[in-house]
Amino acid sequence: MKLVTYSKDGSISCAILTNAGLIDIPKAWDDSNPPRSVKQILQRGRDCLSKLAELKKSASDAIPLDSVQLLAPIPRPGKIIALAGNYSEHIKEASLTRGFKLGLSDSPRNTTVPRPFIMPATAVTGPDTEIPWPVYSETIDYELELGVVIGKSAKAIRPEDALDYVAGYTIVNDVSARSVTFVKNRGKRPWDEFYDWLNGKWADGFCPMGPYLLTADEIEDVQNLDMKLSVNGEIRQNANTSQMIYNVADIVSFLSHIMTLEAGDIIATGTPSGVAMATGNFLEAGDRIDASIEKLGTLTNTLGPRPAKFYEPLA
Repeated sequence: MKLVTYSKDGSISCAILTNAGLIDIPKAWDDSNPPRSVKQILQRGRDCLSKLAELKKSASDAIPLDSVQLLAPIPRPGKIIALAGNYSEHIKEASLTRGFKLGLSDSPRNTTVPRPFIMPATAVTGPDTEIPWPVYSETIDYELELGVVIGKSAKAIRPEDALDYVAGYTIVNDVSARSVTFVKNRGKRPWDEFYDWLNGKWADGFCPMGPYLLTADEIEDVQNLDMKLSVNGEIRQNANTSQMIYNVADIVSFLSHIMTLEAGDIIATGTPSGVAMATGNFLEAGDRIDASIEKLGTLTNTLGPRPAKFYEPLA
């Protein structure tokens, strides 16, 4: 089942996406207490999802898809957790081009642990939107990632149980600022380059997500999904989720030992190789980015215009 959040005539609602169009969930619900967001659906649990499956079978009136604006499936997640360096080839290309080395052993899964970091909810944007070019960077990159959507509270769970806590999957483009203009006239300090990298993840609109949440029961093997990202039709990333160092179950389990995962939280599971950081072929204003994952559709966004003036607090 494909769940979406959409805007129409100034109102926001949630729906089931079908071949015929959208089935608005609050309108199709048969009692006085319908869920009014995808996050509320997940918080109500499996019984709610089962009821939606029945609604999908019986509903007759569908809203044409071209009459609405799809938003991110969960526009303001409680937490967005992303992984740095979860594909070996990307680690190699990053280590060759960054000022600090991410590191890679011969058997990384057996000798290291995942590297998570948090992104703000204000970074989220939906499909077919313009990504604002931030005022603090002149080099903008793309990163195609599988997004995992948590379905229920998870704390210190085992890898073999972890997929039971996953509600579904979506596409995430972890847009990244690869340089920061506030380095000008800055003194040298340990860790500055790491924080520059981290700051490059946090800009408004830097986490496009969507176009829908596909429930986990529709994915036979999440570790065998083809992934592809193109810029203006040119393929830049071409991979498969089987190439992850840490699989989805490992990631969910690991993170649940660090923090409580809650329904509606999003985990971006890392990007494969082919990013612009490695080639120098950074995004330009107006570029169209198409991020696709097998069964999850295509997430399309464009990059907005360069700022007329960049932020240099020490200039």
